[in-house]
Amino acid sequence: MERLVLALVLIVAAAAVAAWLRRQRPEPPTQSHYQVPTQLDRDDFDDGDRPWLVVVFSSTTCATCAEAVAKAEVAACGDVAVQDVSYQARADLHRRYAIEAAPTTVVADRDGVVHAAFVGAPSATDLWAAIAEARAPGSSPEPGLGSPA
Repeated sequence: MERLVLALVLIVAAAAVAAWLRRQRPEPPTQSHYQVPTQLDRDDFDDGDRPWLVVVFSSTTCATCAEAVAKAEVAACGDVAVQDVSYQARADLHRRYAIEAAPTTVVADRDGVVHAAFVGAPSATDLWAAIAEARAPGSSPEPGLGSPA
């Protein structure tokens, strides 16, 4: 009988240690970042004749999307077209480019190559610097800012 009690005590102790060790493990890592498109078909967007395109993939239910669109619209000029692509209006483009979060802002050249991308509302400074770096490489003090890679 003494051996049976000793065996039960050892089993309970082992189970307690195992449970404690399981709680000590860190949580599994979360996804470090969302994927962003690296290439756009310029025919999917307006103003295809301009050398640069800033697209804000947004949603009408997104609290920060209006802020991202407003910051992007300030960058519109003769060489830079800006387009807001709302999920509610163009869900097909959100699916085509696998947009997982709104707002997602991308800066693409005439061929549709994405030079910079931001998930979330970028600061005006970061967006302007990324556009400047895309248009004139080496002009930004942070050349990798908004890099889609």
